[in-house]
This record gives sequence, C-alpha cells and structure tokens, in this order.
Amino acid sequence: MAIAKEQLQQIIADNDIKSVGDIYSLFKDSFKDMLQELLEAELNASLGYEKNKKEVTDTDNKRNGYSPKTVKSQFGQLTLDIPRDRNGEFEPQIVPKYQRDISGIEEQVISLYTRGMSTRDIHDQLHDLYGIELSADMVSKITDKILPEIKEWQSRPLEPVYPFIFMDAIHYKIREDGRILNRAAYVVLGVSLDGDKDILSISIGANESSKFWLGVLNDLKNRGVQDVLFFCVDGLAGFKEAIHAVYPQAEVQRCIIHML
Repeated sequence: MAIAKEQLQQIIADNDIKSVGDIYSLFKDSFKDMLQELLEAELNASLGYEKNKKEVTDTDNKRNGYSPKTVKSQFGQLTLDIPRDRNGEFEPQIVPKYQRDISGIEEQVISLYTRGMSTRDIHDQLHDLYGIELSADMVSKITDKILPEIKEWQSRPLEPVYPFIFMDAIHYKIREDGRILNRAAYVVLGVSLDGDKDILSISIGANESSKFWLGVLNDLKNRGVQDVLFFCVDGLAGFKEAIHAVYPQAEVQRCIIHML
C-alpha cells in the first residue's frame, strides 16, 4: 500500500528523520508496534472481546498480563510483550510459541547450507547467534526443499554450441557414518558465443576418472550441446579419448596451469 507524498513529509517531520539510520530505526519501531498490535488482535479474537471492553461472552477466560520475548527479525532484535490468558489457551500465530526467529528461518538455513555447512554446523551456528534449537534432522528437512531446484538446474537445456569448455574436478573430504571419505566434484564451465561464462554442470563422484567424465559429456550432449570447438582439461589418463567419443571434431587442449 503506497503512502501519499504528504504523509511521507509529515512522517519525516514528526520523527526528525535526517539519515538512513533514522529511517531504519523508524522501520524497526514501526514493525515492533505492528507486531504488538497484531498480538493484541489475536488475543481479542481468542477471548471474544477487546481489552477493557468485556461484554457477555461464552468464556470465563481473561487476560493475564504479558511475558517479554526477544525475537530476531530482519530489523534486528525486538523485545515484544506477548499477551497471556488465564487458562493458557492462547496460541499466537504471528509469533508462535518457542520461535525466536521471525525473519525467515528456512531462508537462513538454506543460505548456510549453500555455503557448504553441514547440518550440525548449521545447528551450532543458529544456536550461537540466535539461541535457536534446531535439530540436525529438521535442518535436513528444510534443506531437502531445495533438491527439486537443484535437479531442475542440473537438467536445464544448454546452448547448442560452445566455443570453449573447461573441465576439471575439485577434490574434498566428507564425513559419512563416522568415516572420512574422498569425493570429487566434476565441474564444467562453458563460454558461450557471446563470451559469457556459465557453469554447465557439477556432478559428484567417488574420485576423478575418465569413465565418469564420459558420463558427464554424454549428459551435456543429451541437454542440447551439439558442438564444442575447444576443450581445456588436465592430463588425466583417458580424458582426451572420452571427449572424442562424444565430440569427435573438438580440439582438446592441455590446461597451461597443469602443464606448468
């Protein structure tokens, strides 16, 4: 809902706004006031009457003061007064019980996950920063929500022609069932006819091999890549043969870094 220019001018004058920081503080205070009013409205609906205006109702339940609660929001920490009822029946929805983060907890978990943090790391990070107890199992359930997006990205159609494609594997270690295992992330970077760089594929294997690369190349072909002028790769045995099995006309160059 847009605010009229005259209203904005009045808000600026009434709150002595002189900087971006003042605007941020105003938003924070206004957001807190709005949440507080919504909590009061929720209790009104639960009890069936507004504060100080009790009429004949079907309930003998009454207001029973407030409990302070500090939550994290997109504007920083806020301290709210959560209204209570005598019978303990009130369950606020705008700020649910036991929830200390109202800024979009799932978005934060996914953000940490995409940075390579384990479920245990994410749990510890959220607990240390915000005091949120989120089990590793719940973190896994949240991060599972991005799997369809990952699969969609992995299978998206590609350009028919790429002048250059760079292929290499990044090696790293993971912990699985109490053991430390080696893994290889097969990364394919393409340069389009317009000169734009794009990560075409990232696949995970136990270790780097020309046989796995052959599967990656066939996947590129199935996703629409019909021709590649130059491949830039390392000196892995069988790599050149795997490329020519799928793209027989392509030139294969040794990466200068690997040559050095």
